[in-house]
Amino acid sequence: MNFLSIIMVCQSIIKKKTKNSRLVLLSAKGKAYDQKKAQQLTKSKHLILIAGHYEGVDHRVHENIADEVISIGNYVLTGGEIPAMVIVDSVIRLIPGALGNEESLEGESYSDKDNRVKQYPTYTKPKKFKTGAGEEWSVPDVLLSGDHEKIKSWREQKKIQ
Repeated sequence: MNFLSIIMVCQSIIKKKTKNSRLVLLSAKGKAYDQKKAQQLTKSKHLILIAGHYEGVDHRVHENIADEVISIGNYVLTGGEIPAMVIVDSVIRLIPGALGNEESLEGESYSDKDNRVKQYPTYTKPKKFKTGAGEEWSVPDVLLSGDHEKIKSWREQKKIQ
C-alpha cells in the first residue's frame, strides 16, 4: 500500500492521537495475536488498524507510524481486512455490555478466569439423530436433566478431557 496514501489518511488521526490510542499495523511480520493482546487492546481509547493489501504496506509505516505490528497467524492472505475483522471482533466482545451477558465471557476457552484453555462440548436439537447407517447419536442425558449442578459438574469434567 502506498506510503503517501496512508500518510494522507493518518495525518489527522496522528495529530489527535493520545497516549491512550494504539495505531496497529497488520502484517505477517508482526507479533502473534492472542487473547492476552485482545485484552490489552480493550484498554485503548482509540484503536486504529492499518490493513495492507497484497504486498503489504510501505515499511516506513512500520518504522515511523505504527505503535505495534500484529499478525493473526502463519499463513498468507490477500489483504489485512480479515485480520482487522478478527481483531475488531475479539476486542469488541471484551468491552463491558457488548455481549449483553457478562457471564458469557467467564466460561470461554481463553478466559482469564481460572486460566481456562479448553471448552466443554456443545449440543443442540434434536435430542437424538439417526444416521443413514442406522447409528443413533444422542445428547448426553445429564444435559437434558435440568439439574444445573450436575450440568455444571459435567461441563467442568469435559473441559479437562
